[in-house]
Amino acid sequence: MSRTVLVVALALAIPLTAAADPPQPLGPGAIPRGHYVLDPRHTSVVAKVMHEGVSLYVLRFDTVSGGFDYDPAHPEATQLTASVDPASLDVNGNWAKEFADKFLKVGQFTQATFVSTSAQAPGGPQGTLTGNLTLMGMTRPVTFNVTLTGSAHEMLPVPFGQRGVGFEATTTFQRSDFGSTYFKGPVGDDVTLTIDAEFDEK
Repeated sequence: MSRTVLVVALALAIPLTAAADPPQPLGPGAIPRGHYVLDPRHTSVVAKVMHEGVSLYVLRFDTVSGGFDYDPAHPEATQLTASVDPASLDVNGNWAKEFADKFLKVGQFTQATFVSTSAQAPGGPQGTLTGNLTLMGMTRPVTFNVTLTGSAHEMLPVPFGQRGVGFEATTTFQRSDFGSTYFKGPVGDDVTLTIDAEFDEK
């Protein structure tokens, strides 16, 4: 039997209870208790800054990791940690390394991290997550507006699948608060950070 046929056969053999969960309202109770690890293949970290007062310049970071512990009975106690390799910066054109060196000093600071300190989950899919962002060696508090985008038992990997949850998180901060002042003026100070993340239960 070919590998493709075997994969299809196993997928069809998965019990319906493992392939999908009954629809339920998205909220704190939609995420089962457990430990969840970031799936970098289905995660994007995008920053936007103003370019010369004309347009928003988009930057993407390709190397990310993280995880969180969750208890639906106490969503406010959620503990999340995440890190980004600033040298994985991806921008239009071939000057990503120059950008990362001048704006983020990646030769000196090789990691940016976020560690949560508190969470607010009022009952629906929206909430907030506050924590300490460390960038270029400086740590400042930031608050993300978080939306739970999905929670389901996925079919892959075959044969039993796994629980996955997805979030969109956004925040805005000033890069100068973290010591990034290169070309300040022509390049805006305000940074809007948007994270679309998928986590797998482990």
